[in-house]
Amino acid sequence: MNPAKINELFDILKAACARQFVFNPRRITAGMRYVGKEGHGNDLVHIFRDAGTHSQIALKLNFATLREKHGDKPHWTEAEKAHYRNTDAEIDAEIEAKQAELDFTRNCTLYLDHREQLLSHYKDWPGYQAGGATPREAARALLGALFDAQDPRLAAFAEHMRSNDLEYLAHLLLAPCHLEFEERTA
Repeated sequence: MNPAKINELFDILKAACARQFVFNPRRITAGMRYVGKEGHGNDLVHIFRDAGTHSQIALKLNFATLREKHGDKPHWTEAEKAHYRNTDAEIDAEIEAKQAELDFTRNCTLYLDHREQLLSHYKDWPGYQAGGATPREAARALLGALFDAQDPRLAAFAEHMRSNDLEYLAHLLLAPCHLEFEERTA
């Protein structure tokens, strides 16, 4: 489908979600991705999916339906709906907090000391080491080894980020790598 038609569908989706669920249109724009069409004729719906949670919204004409899923990984929980109802000020504060995390990570000793090692796991990076782990696997392994060694840089990083979850810390540690890689390949 052409980009103009997708933009038109997003405008309809934002209006429908604001009207029906009091969702913030900015959150719809930032969080949702167009997946495609389902059905035929009068049953045709356009499907949008949240980039992080994979919760879906079906759009039929100008009516939106949340596709709720229950079980191990529920979709459209009350917390997720509340996230989509954030005010512009709350969204701005969230963006500022993420930027502060990124700025801190970019300049912390943990990242600076292991930057080249982490970047070497990205294909098309000049120092790429073929046959190695993926960037996420490499970051997890690095943090696991540093955790076992009780590395003070990791302890300081974890304390600043208020988390000891190595998966989350690996995600944070890779964020500046992703940006550097994208900047270099752009």
